[in-house]
Amino acid sequence: MRKHLITIMAGLAVLTVAGMASTAAAASEATGPTAPAKPVYLYKTTFIRAAQGKLLDLIALYKERMAVIEAGGDARPFWWRHTQGDHWDLMILTPMGSYAEYYAKGRVAKRDKAAAAAGQSWAEFGAKVDTCSSWKEDVFVYGPPLEFVTKQFEGTGYYHIEIMVSLPGKQAELYKEREMENVYGAAAGRPYNMVFVRDQGAAWDIYTLGCYRDLQHWAAPSPLTKDEREAAAKKAGFAGADAIGPTMRTLIDFHRDTMGVAIK
Repeated sequence: MRKHLITIMAGLAVLTVAGMASTAAAASEATGPTAPAKPVYLYKTTFIRAAQGKLLDLIALYKERMAVIEAGGDARPFWWRHTQGDHWDLMILTPMGSYAEYYAKGRVAKRDKAAAAAGQSWAEFGAKVDTCSSWKEDVFVYGPPLEFVTKQFEGTGYYHIEIMVSLPGKQAELYKEREMENVYGAAAGRPYNMVFVRDQGAAWDIYTLGCYRDLQHWAAPSPLTKDEREAAAKKAGFAGADAIGPTMRTLIDFHRDTMGVAIK
């Protein structure tokens, strides 16, 4: 649970002091996340694959449920549908804050009251989701504060997730590498890739989620020259621009990429 996040953050502190390598140590000030982006807020991440021919029905179910969620006092989930990549169809990111506040008796009662007023209990809603889906997976993660995530999603319509299982004992180094890539991306004017760290649930240790205006925004070429890319990579803590991808792959067992679009 939260102990896992504390372990990762403690590991980051050790890495900052000891240094991953001479270049990373020299750039230690540049590789940490900015304060508003640190993983301090709890979310539930749900991945769902629609049953054959049921994708639009599944989307309609969740669209209708969003008003019930808000009426129950909860923040509206962020969601999008996959266009290519992994085998799931929908990603739903549900803001929780903390386990204690989300599952407090008062919150649960308000949630149930809103569902009853809508004429469909949460159990009934879940049963309908089951009829429209063939596979589901949940992972509880700590990510940036809700205000930060809300801002990232504003005005966006295209999304890219990189979701990873780290090598044993490499979770803290992988988190650091993800933030190093953000430092490098910032030099080229790329949007910040939000970092979410596993607390419990599915096997994934970490994922990054980038929000873009559209496909063209995501695919835009770097405005940096070769020398500028090299300098930016070294400032972020990498040996060079060509070392970014290989560095990440020394820390992971496997990973998957998925791209998708906003649900209108």
